[in-house]
Amino acid sequence: MLPFVAIALAVVGGVVTLELVSYRSLERIPSVATEEFPEIDRELLGKFSSFDPELGWVPQSNREKQKDTGDHLPGEEVRSVVTYSTDEYASRVCPAKDRDEESAVTVSTYGDSYCFCREVDNDETFQHYLAQELDTHVGNYGGGNYGLDQALMRLKRTYPDDPTDYVFMVVTASSIARILSVWKHYQEFGNILAVKPRYVLEDDRLERIESPIDEKEELLDLESKSDFLHEFDFHYDHWFEPHLASIPYTADFLEKRDHLRYAGATAGKELERRAGRSILGIDFDQAQTRSALRLERPRVLYHERLFETHEPLFDALIEEFVDYADERDFEPVFVMVQQLRYATYESEHGPIYGDLMTRLDDRYDELKTIDMATHLSPDDGDVESLYVERGEGGHYSPETNAEIAAVLADAIEVKTAAK
Repeated sequence: MLPFVAIALAVVGGVVTLELVSYRSLERIPSVATEEFPEIDRELLGKFSSFDPELGWVPQSNREKQKDTGDHLPGEEVRSVVTYSTDEYASRVCPAKDRDEESAVTVSTYGDSYCFCREVDNDETFQHYLAQELDTHVGNYGGGNYGLDQALMRLKRTYPDDPTDYVFMVVTASSIARILSVWKHYQEFGNILAVKPRYVLEDDRLERIESPIDEKEELLDLESKSDFLHEFDFHYDHWFEPHLASIPYTADFLEKRDHLRYAGATAGKELERRAGRSILGIDFDQAQTRSALRLERPRVLYHERLFETHEPLFDALIEEFVDYADERDFEPVFVMVQQLRYATYESEHGPIYGDLMTRLDDRYDELKTIDMATHLSPDDGDVESLYVERGEGGHYSPETNAEIAAVLADAIEVKTAAK
């Protein structure tokens, strides 16, 4: 009898251990959710310096931060830190040119982290290169994880204090998901501090739904806001619940081969970090990025469907941008840029936003549109070469930002010549 008890205990112990290892591995995979309300402690909350009750979060004025992008392997002596600086307007600084009221043309940009130009230094942003080309200051009001909705809200709040002749609205296709979001965690698992307002369509008119968080401390008890979050965040039903891991976690972990690949690459990076040197012949960072891109493919397809089902809301936000331009008398330009996860898919299947740009061109004579994918086409087809090689993954390199600046400069020259 005792041997059977020992065997049973060993089997149970093995199952429990396997479940624990699987759960811990799933926690580190960005395409899997492991719990609805992860704990937010006060230390994490204290680091959330960009909290804003009106916009959810926003870059603060007169700040300088240095960010380790991870752009290196242990032991490699290459650049690993970029500097993000903001001025008194909370715009990212433009080293090429200070503000000058006498400038022949003034320019500002709003949008997401691709507008902010994450993962590159202040003098490597497309705004810096554009300012050099035009000999004028270029405001950078990009916000990390912003969608078209938050970018529009920030424009309306900021523009009266920093008016410009041209406003470029620069976003990625993920805006279609972000405009349907209230709590980012339901669509970008682990992004637990990002609670935001959004717009909904009521009788074909935009209605703003304010953020349920007025004070930063309220983030410590998000579960008390669950009814509101479930009602107004589209992704709770359509993305979060279908991707929420459950017992047995081992089955969820083994469901996809890239779960194992991602976990293995992550473990390899941790070993390199502890050893303080790279393991010869293995690039764990690249392996992790490749696995993550493959695991992100369902999200890309999900966003592609959202452009089909929620086109009216996206179009209404563009119309609001055009109307505000008319009200404030500036030239509006809408620019679609690509995240790496979209670029690799769209190089084979075409844009996930379908005929959006053509539709906008046909509808608004006063709106200039730029589909940056049509201007950034490497001769060898290697779209990954447009982005930083390592780091957080998928923001444009300094060289690509210079190309973007040239495209935007041409758009301004065309408009100016037409006046």
